Amino acid sequence: MFAIIGILVVFGAILAGYLMEKGSLLVLVQPAELIIIAGAALGTIFIANPMHIIKDMATGAMSILKPSPFTKDRYLQTLRMIFEFLNKVRREGLLSVENDVEKPTESVLFQKYPELLNDHHAMDFVCDTLRMAITGGVEPFDMDQMMERDMDVHHHGALVPISALTTVADSLPGLGIVAAVLGVVITMGAIGGPPEEVGRKVAAALVGTFLGILLCYGLVGPLSSNMSKRADEHHEYLQVLRVLLLAFLKGSAPLIAIEMGRRAIPARVRPSFDEMERACKGGAEQVESEAAAAD
Repeated sequence: MFAIIGILVVFGAILAGYLMEKGSLLVLVQPAELIIIAGAALGTIFIANPMHIIKDMATGAMSILKPSPFTKDRYLQTLRMIFEFLNKVRREGLLSVENDVEKPTESVLFQKYPELLNDHHAMDFVCDTLRMAITGGVEPFDMDQMMERDMDVHHHGALVPISALTTVADSLPGLGIVAAVLGVVITMGAIGGPPEEVGRKVAAALVGTFLGILLCYGLVGPLSSNMSKRADEHHEYLQVLRVLLLAFLKGSAPLIAIEMGRRAIPARVRPSFDEMERACKGGAEQVESEAAAAD
């Protein structure tokens, strides 16, 4: 929502200021200039990037139209899920969660948290780590190194389409100049014509420069910046999972492990200890009632 508001504010403020100076909107309507700039920018994307990066760019650009999924409630649900998982391990042993780890989409425990289950990379991160823990023979330090490497690989992959989009943004002013130069060439060809015609062609050429700069600093550049912040938010989320899983691997009590994870949550969305405790106790009471009903 804020991204849409921002785009409207950028274009609205520019057009409002232009109209206040008695400018004509028809002068800004130059389809040929837009085709030159947008078409050339699209072409550079295809030249510089393989298809999977182009798809990631499109997916990332569309994601900014949605609110961030990494809210306080998302973190509370994560803490609650891990708390239930650790309690199950404490009561029934490590092998009791093997089926949950091997087939998370069929797990009764994980199915209660569809938002987390749909985050495929996060679930793979959790399940791959727990699978190694169940297999045994791997020290917590080595597991931590594997988790850190996994996070670095994912974060690098998330930044590649953002870097590609930033490169496109940087090229837009230059492409605007290309459109303007072509407009000047056309103007020079009509230099002997009526002054009104020459003036229109000069205006069209300058609109090319205007569009290139506007698209760079008013749309594509901020878009890539927003995508970068989304990637950082997901990296922060994985960092919390890493702390929780490492505490589990070291044999910490469930509540201690959850508190360690809570402390790793970014301050802007970090739940209080009371909020965490209420969420976890509610989950524990639900598990106990379901177990009693089953008996």
